[in-house]
Formats: sequence, C-alpha cells, structure tokens
Amino acid sequence: ASPHLQLIHTPFQQSQHECIEELCSKREELNRLIQQEEAEKSRLQHDIRVLTEKLSRVNESLARRLAARADFDRTIAETEAAYMKILESSQTLLSVLKKETGNLTKATEPRSSKDH
Repeated sequence: ASPHLQLIHTPFQQSQHECIEELCSKREELNRLIQQEEAEKSRLQHDIRVLTEKLSRVNESLARRLAARADFDRTIAETEAAYMKILESSQTLLSVLKKETGNLTKATEPRSSKDH
C-alpha cells in the first residue's frame, strides 16, 4: 500500500472527518429548526393579516352602529322635548278652557233680583 493512502486513514484524519460530519449534522438540524420557525412565522403573519382585516371590518361596523345610536339618542331627546311642550300647552289650554267655561257659565246664568 502506498504511504499516501495510509495517511488518509490515520486516526487523526478519521477524527477530523468525524468532527466535520458532526458539524454538518448539527447544521442540518439547525437548518430544519430554522425552516420550522420560518413556516410558523409565515403562518403567524398570515393570521395577523386576517385578524387585522377582521378588526378593521369590526371597527367600521362599530363606528356605523355608534353613529346610528347617537341618531336614536338625539331623536328620542327631541321627541321627548316636543312631547313635554305639547303636555305643557295642553295644561295651559285646559286651564284657559276651564276659566272661560266658568266665565261663560256666569254670563249665561239668570241674574238674581239682587243684581238689578
């Protein structure tokens, strides 16, 4: 056998070769972990996009509903105020009617002999 072939198979060279193989194996494991995390990152980014779009739609819907509720509140307040004015006017009208009815009743009663 040639002295060069014997050098290739020395224990020292075998040990170097095993170290290189071990480093390559560790690199492959690390690469597999990186690919898993990149896939997870991609899924999370997709989920964030989906949730961001949903949040945007919910915010828009909420804004419309809040505006509608404010319109209801304003309409209810205006209607209640108008109703109170109608009640006050009705009370005033009733008071005037009672007074005038009393005056008309007095005016239409026969006069007593004392009034002459």
